Amino acid sequence: MKIYFCGSIRGGRGDAELYSRIIEQLKAYGTVLTEHVGFKEPILKHIEGDDVAIHTQDMAWLEESDVVVAEVTQPSLGVGYEIGRAVAWKKRILCLYRPADGKGLSAMVRGAHDGKNFIVKDYQEPEVPGILKEFLSSS
Repeated sequence: MKIYFCGSIRGGRGDAELYSRIIEQLKAYGTVLTEHVGFKEPILKHIEGDDVAIHTQDMAWLEESDVVVAEVTQPSLGVGYEIGRAVAWKKRILCLYRPADGKGLSAMVRGAHDGKNFIVKDYQEPEVPGILKEFLSSS
């Protein structure tokens, strides 16, 4: 299984270590095409070139993927864009969100939950293994 993991890069790197831990768990189910999202430093040195080269490479990986797992707690225009493209390409999508006081997940993400191909899960980190198992075992 080819897994495309989404997480904030330019929108904020406060969750990079969490992304890395999720990516390590995802590797039990297949190849994570975007492992670099969990790297603390350097962020984007995996691709030589400019924003066009990064977009081209990421869209190729997204199109190649079987499923998408997105950590959506840190707002990110890029992650939203990737999710939108994944929906258009009819990918199965899991969005993981950690609720916090005074913050809420975009209705454009939460409202897309259909219980089958687009799943949104509020979670705390200890719940990740079970959520991934449930989602990826049905893929």
